[in-house]
Amino acid sequence: MEKERNTNKKNKKKTRKLAKFFKIVLLIFLGLVILTGVAGAGVTLAIIKTAPPLDVNAILTFNEPSTIYDSNDNYIDDVNSEEKRTVISINDVPKDLVNAFVSIEDERFYKHNGVDFKRVAGVIYIDILNKLRGIDELEGASTITQQLVRNAMLSTREKEPTFLDSAKRKIREMYLAVKLEKEHLTKDQILEGYLNTVPLGGTVYGVEAAAKYYFNKSAKDLNLIQCAYLAGVPQNPSIYNAFLASRQKDPSKYLNRTKTVLSMMLKNNYITEQQYNQAVNGLSKDSFEFVQSTNTNNSRLNYEWFTLPAIEQVKEDLKAQYNYTDEEINNLLMFGGLKIYTTMDKNLQDAAQAIIDDTKNYGSIKTQMLNGIMDPQASAVIMDYHTGEVKVIIGGRGEQPARSFNRAAFNGSKEFKKPVGSTIKPLTVYAASIDSKQATAATVVEDSPIGSEIKKQWPGWEPKNDNLKYQGYVTLREAIKKSINLVAVKQEFALGLKTGISYGEKFGLTFHTTQDKTSLASLSLGEMYDGENTLTMAAAYGTFGNGGMYTKPRLYRKVIDRRNVTILESKVENSKILSPQSAYIMYDMMKGPVSSGGTGPSARFGSMPVAGKTGTTGDKKELWFSGLTPYYSGSVWIGHDNPEPFPKGISSDTAAAIWGKIMKAAHSNMSIKEIEKPSGIVTRSVCRESGLVPTDLCSKDPRGSQVYTEMFIAGTQPTTLCDVHVEAKVNKLNGKLATEFTPKELIESRVFIKRDSKSSRTLEDQAYVLPTEMDDTKPEPVEPTPTEPEQPVENQTEQKPKDTTPSTPADTNPNNGNEMKPNSNSDNTQ
Repeated sequence: MEKERNTNKKNKKKTRKLAKFFKIVLLIFLGLVILTGVAGAGVTLAIIKTAPPLDVNAILTFNEPSTIYDSNDNYIDDVNSEEKRTVISINDVPKDLVNAFVSIEDERFYKHNGVDFKRVAGVIYIDILNKLRGIDELEGASTITQQLVRNAMLSTREKEPTFLDSAKRKIREMYLAVKLEKEHLTKDQILEGYLNTVPLGGTVYGVEAAAKYYFNKSAKDLNLIQCAYLAGVPQNPSIYNAFLASRQKDPSKYLNRTKTVLSMMLKNNYITEQQYNQAVNGLSKDSFEFVQSTNTNNSRLNYEWFTLPAIEQVKEDLKAQYNYTDEEINNLLMFGGLKIYTTMDKNLQDAAQAIIDDTKNYGSIKTQMLNGIMDPQASAVIMDYHTGEVKVIIGGRGEQPARSFNRAAFNGSKEFKKPVGSTIKPLTVYAASIDSKQATAATVVEDSPIGSEIKKQWPGWEPKNDNLKYQGYVTLREAIKKSINLVAVKQEFALGLKTGISYGEKFGLTFHTTQDKTSLASLSLGEMYDGENTLTMAAAYGTFGNGGMYTKPRLYRKVIDRRNVTILESKVENSKILSPQSAYIMYDMMKGPVSSGGTGPSARFGSMPVAGKTGTTGDKKELWFSGLTPYYSGSVWIGHDNPEPFPKGISSDTAAAIWGKIMKAAHSNMSIKEIEKPSGIVTRSVCRESGLVPTDLCSKDPRGSQVYTEMFIAGTQPTTLCDVHVEAKVNKLNGKLATEFTPKELIESRVFIKRDSKSSRTLEDQAYVLPTEMDDTKPEPVEPTPTEPEQPVENQTEQKPKDTTPSTPADTNPNNGNEMKPNSNSDNTQ
């Protein structure tokens, strides 16, 4: 009995201890809940305080277009993007359409005050279960009011938002939704705003545009099935769009979605059971009477060659900075009342368009009309390479349909690219060679047909010069002036494709990812598979005037929202490609093509310094000029939309002339100045035939002195003497090397150049190459001396002793006439 009593006491003590323990745990839990609640309330309050002020006008003016301004802040356009939307009053929206959206999107819309807390609780429960089951898909709980607030006011969000970011956003959204319904808008006003902004597939926004897009009728004329279909699309427009090829093959997804909408309408007593049965019985794609509208809503922008690429850049930056979806971006641009301040110089844009359009500027190139479009076509871009601000974008000649193919820059459609011809040489060949210090402006390359090493790697390829001639020894400076193809090919081969590609990509060019698909022709002659546009080339060439810094093109300066808050501001983005020294030397070298004897002299205008490079593809289908002044860089292209060769006699100097005229207009109020030469550059006298330190023979070249002054990056100047010029004695009558038999009076000393290689073609400097043939002049035969008959002794008179010394020819020195004097040193100082 005592034992039993003790046991009971022990059990009671344990029970009391457990009760005490659970009580403590419960108190701690309750305390944590209270603390969490207080903390949560505090955090929630703090988040609410950061919400923007409720702007009812921003919601009511959901159709307010964004506007575009030029570089002087003058209005130039409204944003009329590709989105199709027509505003419709709530009074014109059929009841079935309203009820369908309310049923599927927010069935308690008329009962809640902006937030459906019952639905929120249910969604949280479902999401927790999904997480426990390993299902990542989360349910949405936004009401129609919240969606409207989100689209109109809360579209800005952080890049790659965390759970906390999403929670903050949701709290602000809920707060503003409640405030909107409590203090400002009626349910009908909210519905009207929502139905005019809801995305309904591709570029279609709002129920009126959707009705025309899917059924080619107004929303007020939709039947029940069509209303149910449209209400089901917003959940996932990319799945439920009936015109998608995948939906044409398998319409089950949008059929099931439509049935779900009808079920919700029945559940909420918006339709009778009879209407429901009638609608779903035999439901098929034919039930909807889809008729795709042919109206593309191609409203023209006043300056769309410039403004459409500018809008694309704004879109890219909005997506990068705020993690916008495409739908949010399009909605904001179309109806968010943004102010986009571009970099376009309106007066210069107008002047450039007039120059591009004028048939007189195309010389002997005849203009014709093909399907209402001028042919040939052209494009041009001018930019300030110091700041990256693009001043002019001309995407084509003459009047063209709205949103036409932009030949100058990307505008949201397929990007226009054309092979750039020889304008690639300064980027991937010469700048790359000089900057990597594998060559200098004085480096000499033999202009002759390619050798066996190149043929081995690219069999069947036989590049030629444009004039079908071969000059012989040529410096890189001379090669860029005359655009000598074979020198570029050989120098690029010596440089290496990997290095050429690396520099080209830094300049903004696009190549195939694998080296074996980027040929020597692509890198050295611009015969690229895809090519580039004038915006890319203008930016690339600006590097030569900007100390080797590439500046990313900027098409807008800032974007301000309807609250007058700056939401985007473009900044100068630089990246170093070349050293200041190599950039300046390249700039100086590119003055050659625009000089007398160059390929693009028509680019010059007035006294303003100009540098640049012409470009013509091997098949004469594209004409280019890209260049720069101390102020701007720019590029011009001329060609056919359907590529075909230009007739003989047409050259890229035509593009250079148009470039010069546009640049003249751009510099009309600018003073003459020169790009400053950086430190770290030295000048030296060099031989044009070797690129080395000249000897006295270099100035005695029969063509005239081959000594000239060249620029070098300090440390790359030559230190060895010229080994190309030699002096030799020849027979002046036949030009052959003199021998011991060559008569003295025919021997003369001449200066030649040496060449070890043998070419199958005659090179233009061949007449000055050291001959290899020996003079074949034969010595004159010596007549024997006649002998007198012997006289009788008695008749002989006393005679002098006979001279027995043998006779010797005039000059039997074995070295006579065959003396070659190589590289006699001079006292030139460098």
